[in-house]
Amino acid sequence: MTALAAPPHEPASGPPTAPVRGRRGGRDRGTGAGSRHGGRLVYAVLTLAVLVSAFPFYWTIVAASRSNADLARTPPSLLPGPNLMHNFQQVVEEADIGKALLNSLIVAGSITVGTVLCSTLAGFAFAKLRFRGRGLLLAVTVSTMMIPPQLAVIPLFMLIARLQWVNQLQAVVLPGLVSAFGVFFMRQILIQSLPDELIEAARVDGASTARIFWSVVVPIARPGMAVLGLLTFMTAWNDFFWPVIALSSQEPTVQVALRQLGGGYVHDQSVIMAGALLGSLPVLLVFGLLGRQIVGGIMQGAVKG
Repeated sequence: MTALAAPPHEPASGPPTAPVRGRRGGRDRGTGAGSRHGGRLVYAVLTLAVLVSAFPFYWTIVAASRSNADLARTPPSLLPGPNLMHNFQQVVEEADIGKALLNSLIVAGSITVGTVLCSTLAGFAFAKLRFRGRGLLLAVTVSTMMIPPQLAVIPLFMLIARLQWVNQLQAVVLPGLVSAFGVFFMRQILIQSLPDELIEAARVDGASTARIFWSVVVPIARPGMAVLGLLTFMTAWNDFFWPVIALSSQEPTVQVALRQLGGGYVHDQSVIMAGALLGSLPVLLVFGLLGRQIVGGIMQGAVKG
């Protein structure tokens, strides 16, 4: 008997299908790339937003470099003038701006370091540790943000007067070392960015809670700490209400010292703007130092997977 030969394989009828790689590499990839690039309208809106946001600072520079008579003209000049150094000299003569800058750096720097450290510790405890009364303590902490700080001025002043801290910098530093907003902010950051598996793996390796905080929590929370540090520094630097009560004219901060500028029957607005320009430079410096961490934190929160 002769064996029957197998029939040759016939291709299936219908149009040939394109390779999957080619289909993904064509339209899908092009669509994704196109969605990541904005059009001219987007760039125009962003440019307009940047110009509007930067114009107050630019006007501060212009006003600080002009005379008071130039600022009174209608319309005022929008170009910087030649009186910037002269106005800076007037600021130094009318107010002890050097000492005020140093005091503000001490106050704002101490409050920033204390707030970031305490808020990260408390946020880690509320986010990842299990203890009795955790929910109640968190609710009490968050509820303190609804109380206006002006209500605590009288009892706070009585406390620092009993401690004999009036006209001393610790009277401004110590009340600001803990922030309810900072605790809530860092708790939310650590809930989203700190997996429980990392903590469990560190405990299996024999790490203590303190070692876990410094070696695991702090590196992950660094972008959030940078954002909180910048916000805290700006708030402490611009604070005027409590420093003007707790400190005297011999130990002023920048915001307290600025009220001494431009005195006389007619206030010299150019000198006041020069002082405001000097007072805003440290904030810009801090933003430049923490800008990379802030952008990294935004990208870390925006990218998933």
